Order: sequence, then C-alpha cells, then structure tokens
Amino acid sequence: MVEAMDSEQKIDKEIEIPDNLPVLPVRDIVVFPYMILPLFVGREMSIKAIEDSLSSNKMVLLLTQKDLNIENPTPEDLFSVGTIALIMRMLKLPDGRVKILVQGLSKAKALKYEQTEPFFKALIEKIKDQKLEKLTIEDEALVRNVKGQLEKAVSLGKSILPDIMGVVENIEEPGRLADLISSNIGLKAEQSQEMLEISDPIKRLKRIGEVLSREIELLTVQQKIQSEARGEIDKTQREYFLREQLKAIQKELGDIDERAEEIREFRKKIEEAKMPEKVMKEAEKQLKRLEKMHPDSAEAGTVRTYLDWLVELPWSKSTKDNLDIKAAEKVLNDDHYDLEKVKERILEYLSVRKLKEKMKGPILCFIGPPGVGKTSLGKSIARALGREFVRMSLGGVRDEAEIRGHRRTYVGALPGRIVQGIKTAGTNNPLFMLDEIDKIGMDFRGDPSSALLEVLDPEQNNSFADHYLAVPFDLSRVMFITTGNLMDTIPGPLRDRMEIIYLSGYTTEEKLGIAKNYLIPKQLDEHGISAKILKITDPGLFNLISQYTREAGVRNLERQIANLCRKVAKKIAEGKDKVFVINAKNVSRYLGVPKFLPEEEIEKDEVGVSTGLAWTESGGDIIYVETTTMKGKGHLTLTGQLGDIMKESAQAALSYVRSKAGTLGIKEDIFSKIDLHIHVPAGAIPKDGPSAGITMATSIASALTGRPVNKNVAMTGEVTLRGRVLPIGGLKEKTLAAKRMGIKKIIMPQRNKKDLEDIPKYIKKDMEFVFAETMDDVLSVALKKRNGKRPKKLVKSQRLSVKKRR
Repeated sequence: MVEAMDSEQKIDKEIEIPDNLPVLPVRDIVVFPYMILPLFVGREMSIKAIEDSLSSNKMVLLLTQKDLNIENPTPEDLFSVGTIALIMRMLKLPDGRVKILVQGLSKAKALKYEQTEPFFKALIEKIKDQKLEKLTIEDEALVRNVKGQLEKAVSLGKSILPDIMGVVENIEEPGRLADLISSNIGLKAEQSQEMLEISDPIKRLKRIGEVLSREIELLTVQQKIQSEARGEIDKTQREYFLREQLKAIQKELGDIDERAEEIREFRKKIEEAKMPEKVMKEAEKQLKRLEKMHPDSAEAGTVRTYLDWLVELPWSKSTKDNLDIKAAEKVLNDDHYDLEKVKERILEYLSVRKLKEKMKGPILCFIGPPGVGKTSLGKSIARALGREFVRMSLGGVRDEAEIRGHRRTYVGALPGRIVQGIKTAGTNNPLFMLDEIDKIGMDFRGDPSSALLEVLDPEQNNSFADHYLAVPFDLSRVMFITTGNLMDTIPGPLRDRMEIIYLSGYTTEEKLGIAKNYLIPKQLDEHGISAKILKITDPGLFNLISQYTREAGVRNLERQIANLCRKVAKKIAEGKDKVFVINAKNVSRYLGVPKFLPEEEIEKDEVGVSTGLAWTESGGDIIYVETTTMKGKGHLTLTGQLGDIMKESAQAALSYVRSKAGTLGIKEDIFSKIDLHIHVPAGAIPKDGPSAGITMATSIASALTGRPVNKNVAMTGEVTLRGRVLPIGGLKEKTLAAKRMGIKKIIMPQRNKKDLEDIPKYIKKDMEFVFAETMDDVLSVALKKRNGKRPKKLVKSQRLSVKKRR
C-alpha cells in the first residue's frame, strides 16, 4: 500500500462521482482515500461488479466485510462506510481470478442497495472530512507528536517502508496524516474501519496517537525480552567461540584427538539425561576423572562403560498411563477368559491412579499352576496400561549379583538384571514381570531372595542402590508383578511384601470357552486354515480336553489343537478339498488313542472303599481309599506311593477309629489280632497332602464295622486325633472332579462353607454339600447300615466277638 503522488491526490476533485456505484466487498482490509493498492478478485459477483464499473466510469465502492469467513456476503454482512476507488488497471489471471489496481478517492456511505443480483449496486453519499480553516498550536503539536511516535515505533523495530516515512514528514494535514499512518502500521480491520468512520480529522489523529502509544509500549517490552534472550544467546555464543578457538589452538599444537570429542559427547549426554542432582554430580566427577586418564588405560575403559550406563538409563523418561477404565477392561477381556479377580484388581489400580496422579506401583504376585496364563496376563496388563513390558526369569538364579549387580572393582562388572531391564524398557515406569519367584535359589554367592526384599518394598525401592551404579535409582513407579506355582517355597519376608492373587486351574467348561474364543482361532490363523474348512464341535472339543490333556492350564490343549490343525493341513495339501468336522467320534482318528481315561465309577456300595477328592496341578481328581483287614499283630501297611503327610493322616485316622471303637461297635482288643492294609490305587502316581484324612478314617471305620460306604458320596478334609474336621484348599477343583464323576453329594469341613461363594453357580447346580465339624458327622452320612450279611473281610476273631455279643 502506497500513498499517491500529489497529482493523483486531487483526482477526486477532477472526476465527478455518480450517486450510485457497484459495490465490491473486500475481506480483512480497509482502503483509505489516496491509497493505491492491488486487489485479487475471485468471486463471480465481484468480477461482474468490476466489469460493470469498467464499462462506465471505472469507479467502485469498496466495503469491508464484518466477517472475513463469509464466502457470499449479504448487504447486512458489510460495513456501511467505505471508500470510493478508481480502477486504474485490470489483469485476468489464468486461474480465473482478476487482479486490479485501485486508488482510493473519497469516503462514502452506502445509503440503499438498489440491486443485489448479479452484483451489489448501492445509492451512495460522499463523506467529506470537516474542514479546518487554520491549525491551532494544539493541532500542530498533535501532528508533531504523532510523527514522533511513529519514528519511535520504527526505531523500536516497527516495519514501515522508508518511502512512507518520507511522505509522512511532508504531510501537515491531520486527516491525511491519520489515514496514511492507519494504512501502514498493520491495524486490524475493525480498528481501521473505526478510523475510517471518524470524520473529524483531529479526533482521528488523536485516536491514531493512542494506538501508536500502545504500540510503543508493546514494542518496548518486546525489545526488552529480545534483549534478555539475546544476552543469553551472546553468552552461549561467546563460550562456543572460545571453545572453538581452544580447539583450533589444540589442533595447531597437535593435542586434539578423538578423546576430546568423546568427552564433549559425554558432557552433552549427561545434560540431556536430566539426572537427579546426586547422580549428576557423580557423572560429572567420573567425567573429570576420565579427562585426566590415559585413553588406553584399563581404568579409562571401566569409567567409560560406567558413564555409558548412567547416560542411557531413563532417569526422567516415562510413559503416560492409559487411564481409560473401559478401554483397559476391553483389552483384558479380549486377551483372557475369566480371571475376574485379577482383572478387577488391575481396574482398581487404574481407578486410584486416575484419582491420584503420583502413587507407588503395586507389587502383585500371581500364584497358580503352569499354563494358566500368568505371564501372558502380565503382557495384557502392560498393554492395557500403555506401559513397556519387561520380563525376567528368576528360575535357578542363585547369585545375589544377578539382582544388585557387581561392584565396579571386578573385571567385566555389569549392573543387575533389574537395572538392565529398566534400560531395555527405555522408561522408568515399565511393567516388570519377575517369573518363577518360587524357584529362586541360594548358595555361597549370596541369597537373591534377600536382595529382592529392597526391590519389592514400596518403602525402600524409591532409592534402589545397584552395586554397579552406586547411585540410587527410583523404582517406585515401576509396576512389579511376580509369578510362581507354589507359595511354600517363597521366603516369608519376601511373601509379606507382595499382594498374593491365586489363579486356580481352569475347569473343563472354562477350557472349552478358552479353546473356542482364543486357542482355535489362533491356531487356525497360524496354520493358514479357514474356520469354514475346519470345524470342531463342542463334544469333540470336550473329548479332546478330557481324554488327551490333564493339566490345570491350557498349554497341552493348545498343542493338541495345533496337532489337529497339522493333520488337517496335510490333508488339504494332498488335495482333499472338503470341510473337516471334528466330533467326539472321530477325534481319535486324528490324535490317536486317548491318553487319559477317567477313574471308573464304583458299581455298588462296598465295605472299606471310600471316595476322596484330591487337588493336583492339573486340576481336581477323585481317589479311592481301600482298606482291608487280615490276621496279624496290629501292623498298619500303607501302599500307593503315599507321601509323609498322607502317611501321618492314615496313622491319625487309625488312632481316631481305635479311640472310638466302643462307639462304633468295634471290640477294642481286635486291633492287636489283625493287620490293616490301606491302599490308594494308581500306585505309579505320587500322592501327598492332609485332605484325605476323613476319607481314610471312613475307609478304616467301614472295614472294621462291616458297614458299606455310600458310593454316591465323596469327601475331603483333614482329621485330628480328636475327630475334628479341619479345612482344606482347592475346593473348586475338587467339586468339579466330583461333578464329572456324577457324584452329587460332597462332605467337606464346616469351615470351608465360606469358600462356596468362589465356586461358579453352574458347578454348584444339582450338588448337595454336607458340612462336617467332626468325624461323627462324616460317618453318619458316608456309612450305610449293615445289610445283615457278614462282611466279606471280617476275620474269625471278629466273628466270635459278634456271636458272644448276640
């Protein structure tokens, strides 16, 4: 935008302005009188207005839009006051737009729009500035003051063309001076329109003076900020130049080498690592030591490795937790079937984390049989939280240095695997999984479980001291999850620091759901088989689970499904293009003869044979306890590969029965005349545990009294010498085992009644639970009345005692 020359400034006096003119709407600009500027016109309505103007007097009324975003404005969208402009030149552009050069002539007001189609045309009224006969002292002072303000603004950095400043110096008329400054200091459209509508030149000049005063204040503050920033930059540049000069001098002297570059690189990495103050001091101390050492010395290599570890650890890098509870729940449900308690605990942590930003990471311990998904669950939790996942196996670890690291005095020393895992994750808040914590060992090199006490203690791990680093590292933001199969082998102090969550084995129904929803689709995808080609029916899948696998988890089940897919893939590769349906009848055709067959049911009530329930790593199972009597001297024989605890239970059961001989109708001196033999079938399988106590006591009582045991009753519980029935574990698996065998009545300890809440309703359906406090309660339900016949195994002495009693 430029100011017209003197000959052009009087053009409005030489050209007669008509009463109506085409209206050309403009956006984000206000044109003042005497301005010459180019305009780019693209709207069809505006192009037609220009064409009409060029065909007559070449004049248009330029009105600014109130909202520049409106593409097709109406008369209401335009300011009423604008500038009459003369179109000096026109050029049609290749893209269809028109470029015009216009000169402002005079202010005007649109009184009435005579037409709106195909372009705006309005009845106008010319607006003239109020005439000033002579400038007063105050007016001249105002003109000088405004010029001085403009010069000061320019000196503070305001960008105005030198030609404009020259024109300003020669203008003494207040109105024209205000217009010229308004059009060149970058005012917003609303401010420029305000200036245009002020008809009093003195008021307009005062207003522009106020605008310039605010602009000078802003420029002054801006210059101060820039000056301060420039001072910092100058200081940095000065140090840079000095270093470069020092580098050049060293180069001339031949002293510079790669070592200096290495030191600079380390210094840069230390600054970028954002270490805690204590760690920063140690890093700088070691860097100064490295500067003074010979680069080829062994100690220099040790310090160099140490600094590498310090700068590469994520001291301040962390990932942002995904606190969307529903999204996290969906991830957990997509990856795992059931496991409601674990999922609920993770969602609870997320909920608390959402309410409190800074909190210590939980330390969870998943205890359960192999293959139930403990490790994969950790990965899912990491994915749900949006954290990095690190896994470390503790199985067989015997050296404390594996946890705490080696001291730097040793050759080849390294940090412990905890710090190594943090470095691998690249963040200081990963999900760290410590697998097989129940299989950790110890020897002369130390006790790793004791070293883990600091790692897994929320009150101590905020300053975990690795022997190699020798500086504290904050582990409090790490979410530790440990896994194990058994609780017994985990040391008590370590167990006390963890929140134990038990993952019991899956029931057959749960395995069925896992196989259908996860395992089968996964294996079909891995073997390139479509779900339309291979279909496994529910009965077929049930047979596969019960007859080809015996486990608490689903690893072997997945292997068998993979085996099935391979068989089908081979047939497809041979050209047998058909749909393969696996059902209960033909599953053995693909997988061979069944590997496991269920225990045979007892056909009738028998004397001396009781049904017990046992927990194994592969889930629940039933066991039969057989007791027989024979002539002897009171010896007790135990067979069936029983463990020490089970042998002690048998002794306790026999002692209880002997103490209750009178109540049970057994002659007390009979025990010195007979031998008892207790056998638990499936002798090749080791058995142990206290929960078979009441089963053995029932079997012994049946054999000695001749009363048969109800074959439809199964039992579990520990027995004491006084006949009290103590609680046991694994109730869910044991109940399921009884249900599979068709047994509808279970005798269990009274104190296990609360555990029924954890058993799914579909398992408890059609089942009867008898809660026993003493062996009297057990025997009253388990033993039937005599059938009048002599017990098959009753010895001669027993028969004689019975005759005498009669």
